[in-house]
Amino acid sequence: MTGPLQLLNTAEELHKLPRTGRRAVVMTMGALHEGHATLVRTAREQAGPDGQVVVTVFVNPLQFGANEDLDRYPRTLDADLAIAEAAGADAVFAPSVDEVYPGGDPQVRITAGPMGGRLEGATRPGHFDGMLTVVAKLLHLTRPDLALFGQKDAQQLALIRRMVTDLNFPVEVAGVPTVREDDGLALSSRNRYLSPAERHAALALSHALFAGRDRLAAQAALRARAEAAPASGERATALARLGEIRASADAHAVSAAATGAAGLPDAVRAAARHVLEEAGRHEPPLVLDYLALVDPKDFTDVGPDFTGQAVLAVAAKVGTTRLIDNIPLEFGAHA
Repeated sequence: MTGPLQLLNTAEELHKLPRTGRRAVVMTMGALHEGHATLVRTAREQAGPDGQVVVTVFVNPLQFGANEDLDRYPRTLDADLAIAEAAGADAVFAPSVDEVYPGGDPQVRITAGPMGGRLEGATRPGHFDGMLTVVAKLLHLTRPDLALFGQKDAQQLALIRRMVTDLNFPVEVAGVPTVREDDGLALSSRNRYLSPAERHAALALSHALFAGRDRLAAQAALRARAEAAPASGERATALARLGEIRASADAHAVSAAATGAAGLPDAVRAAARHVLEEAGRHEPPLVLDYLALVDPKDFTDVGPDFTGQAVLAVAAKVGTTRLIDNIPLEFGAHA
């Protein structure tokens, strides 16, 4: 679909929007940045030239707790419209709170279930119930074929996928990789709250995740060497007898890698935690909320013998700003 961007403020206006081809929706709370623009561009590609891309801009009060930043959350609609249009959106649906919840707070809501009480849900009780409730309403209102969400909010994405599956929503849900600054900081609307010193401290989140990823990669390299040199245990002992301590230690590491992935999740956690603990000792300090290595299907902690895809997730405060980040990791014989 081509033509000037349309701004829609009511459900009636949205329902009158002519439907052309495949419709893709990108849901946001506004304060758009390059991460959102990437979502919109991906939606444009997925919808195709004959399809339609709708961006929603709505700061949902149901997903903010009593002491959270609802009033402080940035509202930048004019800038959002420009970013959405430049990225390829056809329409922006920016309703008021009264339009989305005409009778006040809804009495009937989506419940996130057990997964909704873990990690982010434990820190922010009721957050995911409010998020799923508005996502369900916006899916009904926009009626998309495809809905795209950022992988930076990995638990949110997992819960939306679960809701769509469990409640038979006729929509495909797609995750889009996290967009980062050149120094690794994940893009977030809340980054604007950080002072220069706080922003530097916030880099510890991504650095911790990358340390965990690098630990996993190092183990994979050792395992590859172990497969190429199955007698590394005997070699390590022989080297030790000859006084080749460093070479012996390396050979012992290769030999240990041959035993498989047992214990590797704990090593990944430890590598990430070391970075975060160091950041907690600096000024301004990074105050850790959680560091977790979880199964993306239900966000439960993975065990020492876990294989398959996992999510390494972190949340912390720098000053008064709370930030989250995560990366996917693959555990297995060739992780």
